[in-house]
Order: sequence, then structure tokens, then C-alpha cells
Amino acid sequence: MASYIILLDFIRLASKALSERKARALLTIVGIAIGPLVLVMMSSVVRSYSDYIVERVTSLGQNAIAIFPKEKYELSEEELSFVRSLESVERAEPFYSIQGVIKRGSEEIRVSIFAIDNNLLFKAIASLEIMEGEVSSGLLNAIVGKKIAFRDGGEQYFFLNDVITLVIPKIEGETMTGKRNVNVKISAILKEYGGALIVDPDSTVFLSPEAGKKLLGMKRWSGIFVLARNPSLVKGIVSALRDKYEDKLQIVAFSAIAEAISSVTGAINFINFSTSLSAFAVAVAGVAATMITSVMERTREIGVMKAIGYTSNQILLLILLESIMMSLVGGSIGISLGVVGAYILSSRGLTISGLGLTFILSPKITFDLIAQTISLTAAIGLIGGALPAYRASKIPPVVALRYE
Repeated sequence: MASYIILLDFIRLASKALSERKARALLTIVGIAIGPLVLVMMSSVVRSYSDYIVERVTSLGQNAIAIFPKEKYELSEEELSFVRSLESVERAEPFYSIQGVIKRGSEEIRVSIFAIDNNLLFKAIASLEIMEGEVSSGLLNAIVGKKIAFRDGGEQYFFLNDVITLVIPKIEGETMTGKRNVNVKISAILKEYGGALIVDPDSTVFLSPEAGKKLLGMKRWSGIFVLARNPSLVKGIVSALRDKYEDKLQIVAFSAIAEAISSVTGAINFINFSTSLSAFAVAVAGVAATMITSVMERTREIGVMKAIGYTSNQILLLILLESIMMSLVGGSIGISLGVVGAYILSSRGLTISGLGLTFILSPKITFDLIAQTISLTAAIGLIGGALPAYRASKIPPVVALRYE
């Protein structure tokens, strides 16, 4: 109990000492607050967007691979047979894809059109769910994303069994010669999925493979969609395809994209953390300078305290408490401003111009981020106040009392 009372007395003394030097303490606190502000603001925003992007990519299927032909190369039964012959492959099906427009009243909506095996699609993207209707493989039946059926305000425009007109390019050989209209019937509407970077199901029309050839008039496969038996086998399949076809095919493994994004965001987090440490290092120097000056000004006061019975360890603790209290106050201000700054920064959104996608997410402010920031801030007080506290504890009482 006595130790507890002594500690409270020391906290009161430390608070009084800081209040007597308000301007200097305030400037030091401002310097301390910069590090926590940058760390919390940047780290929470980067974590939020990186986690979301990785989750969206991996939701497309950790065991999914898309194969596209490179320029002037045409996929054929030969490539499809080779892919299916690989033991690691569970299923492989060709698909057609094209961009088009749907007229919704007076507005035109840009959509992606995929003609792909529906069973394979729903198996690869397990989180894809039907909101209304049922999956049908009929030639004229279509599955549409929620952004197509519903306006931005939430009002439903297209309903089940409605006929929609797809306006697609008319291609002859390698050139586009005009546009053509294709009518399809809505057999199902998907639940809202959220952008997935590579594919945006919310703005996509899914047709059967037969419709790709007969309705869309596409003579060439756009690609081959592959499902590995296990996510761990994806790298082996990708390696086998690259060895076989070298630069003829473009192979996209969704798990590899997720790994690449994680690596990039990990590097960004490291750079942000390193930058924050620079601010923390400057804060340590500021605390040390402030406390050394404070000790020099209070040499006589320290001598009086020692003369009336304070030990060297108690003087050491008192000075350390002052520096730690400044650090914790600065850290609290920095964290609070960092949280506000994170919400302001994230409200601007992240736009991926090449894909036309914009994400607006809340920052990911976690307990471990706050705990890490508080620990670093407390370390500022300990490190910055250690030398001044040690010097203060070693001042002889007689010398201190004669000091002017």
C-alpha cells in the first residue's frame, strides 16, 4: 500500500513539474504525437484495402486458373485436351467473354458477358449466390448481377423472365464492323457480390457456353477456365502449362495474384512502419533534450529532495515518470488524430482506373495496432528520459544545494 501511495505522489509531482513548463512540454508532446498519428492513420487504411482486395481475389477460388491466348494465337481442342490430361486438374472448360451494353430505360449500362459452364462457375466461386430464380442452361437464359437488375438507389428495374437486349460489337475477322442486338431472358439474379478486381459478378451477364457461339456469334474461345483438385496443386499446373506453351498463353492463377498483392501491401506496411519509426526517433531526441534541460533547471530542487530523504532510485523514477507521461499524452493525441485522419483518408476511396472499380472502406483499426503504437510511444519516454533520469539520480546533494 505504501508503494502505491508513493507512486501516486510521484505522479502528482511529475504532473506539477510538467505544468510549470507548459510551453516546452506542449511542444514536446506535439513532436511525440506525429509518430502515432502517421502509424495509425496509414497502417489502418493500408490494412483495410489490402485485406479486402486479397479476400476478393481469393474468393474467386484458390484452386481456379484462367488461361487466355496471347495475340495471334487461337485456343483449340488440343490445348483443352492437354489441360484435361493433367492429373491435378479436376475440370477444364472453355468460355467466351465480351463487353457489351444493356439499355435500362434512358440509361446505358456497360456490362461484361461471360458464356461459361454454370456448374463450374458456382463451384469455382463458392460465395456466388442466387437471390432470385434458378440456374438454367437454356440457350436464351441469362444470370445477371445485382447492379444490372437494380438501380443505384435500390429500386429493382429488371425482374425474373424479363427479356433484356445486349448490345455487343459485331466482329468480322479481326475488325469490328458495327453493333448487333441479342435478346436473352433473365432466369436468375445474383446476390450482391462486391468487386473482385478480375471479374465483377455484380455487373456481369452469365450465359451458357452454347450461347457464346450461337447467340454472341463468337467463333474463338476467349479462354479456358481450370479448376485444380486442390489449391496446393495450382503452381504445378501453371508450371506445366508454361513449360508446354511458353509465351503462347497467358495464365492467371487467382491464388498467385492474392500472394502478389499480399507481398506488395506487406512492403507498403513495412515502409510505413519504417517512416513512422523515423518520427519516433525524432521524438526520442526531443524528449531527451527537454528532460536534460529540465534536470539542469531543477538541480537545486533535486538536491533539496535528496537532502530530505529521497533516494537516487526515487529521483530516477520521478524523472522517468515525467518523460513517460509526456509520451503517453502525446501518444493519445496522436492515436486520436490518426483515427480521425484514417476515416478522412479512407473516405476518398481507392480507384483502380484500369478496371473502373472504386472501393470505399472503413479503416481497419485493430487492438494489436493500437497496442503496438502505445508500446512504441511508451518506449519513447523510457529511452528519451533514461539518460536525464540517470544523471539526475547521480547528482550529489551537497553539490546540488550549492548550484545556482
